[in-house]
Amino acid sequence: MTLDAIIKLLNAKFLVGPRDSIIDIKFAKASDLMSDVLAFSEPCSVADTILVTGLTNKQVVRTCEIAGVCAIVFVRGKNPPADTIKLAQNSKIPILVTKLKMFEACGTLYSNGIKGASSKKGK
Repeated sequence: MTLDAIIKLLNAKFLVGPRDSIIDIKFAKASDLMSDVLAFSEPCSVADTILVTGLTNKQVVRTCEIAGVCAIVFVRGKNPPADTIKLAQNSKIPILVTKLKMFEACGTLYSNGIKGASSKKGK
């Protein structure tokens, strides 16, 4: 699924980063604990995973860099601070903001074919 399709599904606002329609997003992770995102990450050569979170600090962007996550969706209408936006721009990681709650965003993505990132290896 493309980033534009996810923007439409979640009625999200595109904040920053490359709006690359070539990215094929297949998986999602959802957490406010970046340690969990890292603990359950697997090395990957293809960036096909987005992160759904309510945490808006710059550590989210750093975590995505390490975990190979290709885009961030902030839920509950939370807008990130300027330093997070700047880091995401420099890291070329798109940021989206939706008013949906995390559960609703994840349910919408799942019901439209996005799998949980743990599905990559059948977990």
